[in-house]
Amino acid sequence: MGDPVAEYSSRLQQQEQDIHSLTAEIESLKNPQSLGLSSHLDGLREENAKLKYRLNILKRSLQEERSQCSKTMMNINQRLQEIFGEAIREAWPDLENPPLAVTPNQQAKFGDYQCNSAMAMAQMMKSKGLKVNPREIAEKIQQNIPDNELIEKTEIAGPGFINVHLKRSFVSKLLTNLLLNGVQPPPLESKKKVVVDFSSPNIAKEMHVGHLRSTIIGDSMCRLFEFLGYDVLRLNHVGDWGTQFGMLIAHLQDKFPNYLTVSPPIGDLQAFYKESKKRFDEEEDFKKRAYQCVVKLQSKDPAFIKGWNLICDVSRNEFQKVYNCLDIQIIERGESFYQEKMIAVVKEFEAKGLVEMDEGRKIVFAPGQQIPLTVVKSDGGYTYDTSDLAALRQRLFDEKADIIIYVTDSGQSTHFQVVFAAAQMIGWYDPKVTRVEHAGFGVVLGEDKKKFKTRSGDTVRLMDLLDEGLKRSMDKLKEKDRDKVLSTEELTKAQHSVAFGCIKYADLSHNRINDYVFSFDKMLDDRGNTAAYLLYAFTRIRSIARLANIDEVALRKAAETTDVLLQHDKEWKLGKCLMRFPEILQKILDDLLLHTLCDYLYELATTFTEFYDSCYCIEKDRQTGEVVKVNMWRMLLCDATAAIMAKGFDILGINPVSRM
Repeated sequence: MGDPVAEYSSRLQQQEQDIHSLTAEIESLKNPQSLGLSSHLDGLREENAKLKYRLNILKRSLQEERSQCSKTMMNINQRLQEIFGEAIREAWPDLENPPLAVTPNQQAKFGDYQCNSAMAMAQMMKSKGLKVNPREIAEKIQQNIPDNELIEKTEIAGPGFINVHLKRSFVSKLLTNLLLNGVQPPPLESKKKVVVDFSSPNIAKEMHVGHLRSTIIGDSMCRLFEFLGYDVLRLNHVGDWGTQFGMLIAHLQDKFPNYLTVSPPIGDLQAFYKESKKRFDEEEDFKKRAYQCVVKLQSKDPAFIKGWNLICDVSRNEFQKVYNCLDIQIIERGESFYQEKMIAVVKEFEAKGLVEMDEGRKIVFAPGQQIPLTVVKSDGGYTYDTSDLAALRQRLFDEKADIIIYVTDSGQSTHFQVVFAAAQMIGWYDPKVTRVEHAGFGVVLGEDKKKFKTRSGDTVRLMDLLDEGLKRSMDKLKEKDRDKVLSTEELTKAQHSVAFGCIKYADLSHNRINDYVFSFDKMLDDRGNTAAYLLYAFTRIRSIARLANIDEVALRKAAETTDVLLQHDKEWKLGKCLMRFPEILQKILDDLLLHTLCDYLYELATTFTEFYDSCYCIEKDRQTGEVVKVNMWRMLLCDATAAIMAKGFDILGINPVSRM
C-alpha cells in the first residue's frame, strides 16, 4: 500500500488544478461578448450554473481533505492568505497582483488574525484613477470570503482592517493532530538541494570567537532546512591552501627532519605557526625556501603533500574538539578541493571575453559593481576570488544546489556581492530560480563594547571559552543545590546542556546582522529571554505529568480520546501560540533570522506560565498533597507545549535534559 499522505497530497493538487480550470471557465462564460451573440445563450447559462455547482463541490472536498487527512502541522497564516487571496480575486478580478497582508492580531480582543489588504488596495486603485473607500473594499472582500474550515467570523474595524476570529474547535483538532503525529512540518512542494557554507576556520590557526558565530548560526540554519525536509549539504570551506603552507612545511623540515617516517609531536600548532612566520619575516634564506616549498606543494610532490597532510590533521583534531562540544556535523571541503577547478573557471571567463588585464593581473568586472575580482595575480597565482568562484560553480553544477547560503561575517558582504554578480553575468544561475545568499553577521564584543579579546589583547581561543562556560554552568547548578538532588551523570549532562545551550542561545537570540555583547553572567541568568530560563521552564513543563503519575502511554490514549478544550482565555491563547510554530519557521526560511525562533520560544514559555497559573492542570488534596483530580485536556496542552519547545531547541542545536 502506498503512502497515504502522498496520495492525499496528489489528490489535493489535482483538485486545486480542477478548481483553477473551472474558475477560468466560469469567468469566460460570464462575458457573453467574448462568445458572440448566440442562440445557445440559455444553454451556456445552464452550463455555467453546472460548473459553479461542480466548483463548490470540489472546494468543499478540498476543505475536508485539508482538515482530515494531513498528519503535518498547518501554517494557519498561509491558509488564511489563500482564503483572502481567493476573496480578493473574486471581489476585484481585474486588479493585477493585489497586495495580500495577513498577520496575527496584536490585541486578542479584536480577533486572532487581521487582513490589512484594503488600505493598500485603495492606494493601488487610486494610482489607476479609481477612487474607492478602503472600508468599501474590505466589505467586498468580506462578502467574497469562501466557505472554509477555520474562520468562525470576520469583523471590519477602523478604516478597513478585517479582524479574523478562528474556530476554536478547528484549532483543537490541529492540536490533537500535533499530539498524535508529533511536530511534523507542512509538506514541501518539491525537495530542494541546499548547500550551507559555514564555520570555515583556517588550518594551522586557532578557532576564535568569530568562527563561533558562523558555526552556531550555520548549524542552526542547516537544522531548520533539514527539519523542513530539504536535502542539506553542510560544507566547511577551510583555509587549507596557499603560500603560508610553504613556510609551515619548511619549518616542519627543520624541526622534525624525519617527519616522513615518524609522526611529529606538534602539540601547539598556533605556536608552531608563529615560529614559522617569525622566521619567514626575518630570515631571507628561509623565505626563499618557503617559496620553493609552495611550488613543490602545488606540483603535488609526495613528500610535501605528506607534510601538508600532517599539518592539516593536527588542525582537524583541534577543530573537532570544538565541533564535538557543540554537536556540529559538517563535511570538510577546503580551498585545496577547488585548485584544479580554478583553472577551468579562469578559462571560461576568458573564453567569454570577460577578463581584463590590469598591471599584470587578470581581473573581472561584474555589472553594477565598483570593485573587480582578481582571478589571477601578477605572479600567476590564484586568489580568494578565484576559489570562491570555483566553489560556487561546483555547487551549482556538480551539487545541483537550488539554495546556497554563505554564513560569514558582514565584512565579507561586498566580496560575495561581487562574486554573485560575476556568476550571474556569466550565466551560471538566475537569481529568480536559484537562491544564492550571504547571511552575514556582526562581531562579538566584550562587556566593554570593544572587540572580544583576552586581557592581554589576544584573540580568545574558542576551546578556552567553552571550558569557561562549563565551569560557570557547574557553579550555577551548585548555587541552586542541583548537585544535592542530581546523580553525577545527571549533573554532568545538565552542565553541558546549560553551558553550550546558553552560549548558542546568546548568539542566536540576537539579530545576527547586529554586533552582540558576550557576557556569561547574562546568558546564565535564569530570568528573561535566556537559554537558562527556557531550559528550566522546559524541565518544569516535562515534570508536570511525572508528578501526576501520568506516563506517555496514558497521554497517548488521552490524545486519542479527549478533546483539547480551549474555553478559558489562557487555554485559547496558548493553543493559538502553539499553532503559530509553522509560520515562525516559514518567516525564518524567508529571511534567515533565527532570533525570531528564540523570541517565539520565550513567548511560548511565558504564555504557558500564564496558562498554568490560571488553569488547574492537577488538583491536590491540601492536607495530604495527593492528586485528587487531573484535567486531562490541560495535561495535553502541557504535552503539546513540551513537544514544540523540544523541536525549537533541536533547530537551535540546544540539547535539553529531563532533569535539571
